[in-house]
Amino acid sequence: MDQTKKDRILSMFRESGVLRPRDLERAGISGVYLNKLHAEGILDRPSRGIYTLVDGEPSENHSIAQACKQIPRGTICLLSALRLHDLTTQSPFEVWLAIGEKSRLPKIDSPPLRIVRFSGDALSYGVVEQEIEGVAIRSYSPAKTVADCFKYRNKIGLDVAIEALRDCLTQRKATMDEIWEAAKVCRMSKVMRPYMESVM
Repeated sequence: MDQTKKDRILSMFRESGVLRPRDLERAGISGVYLNKLHAEGILDRPSRGIYTLVDGEPSENHSIAQACKQIPRGTICLLSALRLHDLTTQSPFEVWLAIGEKSRLPKIDSPPLRIVRFSGDALSYGVVEQEIEGVAIRSYSPAKTVADCFKYRNKIGLDVAIEALRDCLTQRKATMDEIWEAAKVCRMSKVMRPYMESVM
């Protein structure tokens, strides 16, 4: 393999911890080189079409970056969004991802996903963007995540939702007004009102 191309590819991995063949092709390099570097033991292939450096140092949110690289239109939600915003000490085994009601169910080998279907304003409201390992990540804001936790309290536990509400306010990740607005969007205002009053 041409050493210059190899150096360019490794430099791309230092900027973005996760790459696909199309990322190389955009830079004018054939995606075939990823397979060659994988065969040489320089790259790992955790999922079909996804490559990472074998000796790379993944962040604690590596699985989130991996999921978003493969499903760029998905939005990190619920337990994974709590983790992103440091609103829980739990580290979920699966990546929680929201997709549209009629979106096709993503099929990926790794990381394990927990898909939740949102619709209307609940899907589009409160989306924030950030970058992890060079990958664009869409997630719900702390306020929207708290409201979602109450909406899905039967799946994740009411205690988790209450803890998220307390931590969100204590850490000043969102104001009471922002949480109340998100509660209305999620149609959770009646459910959340007594809990919000108790922490005021």
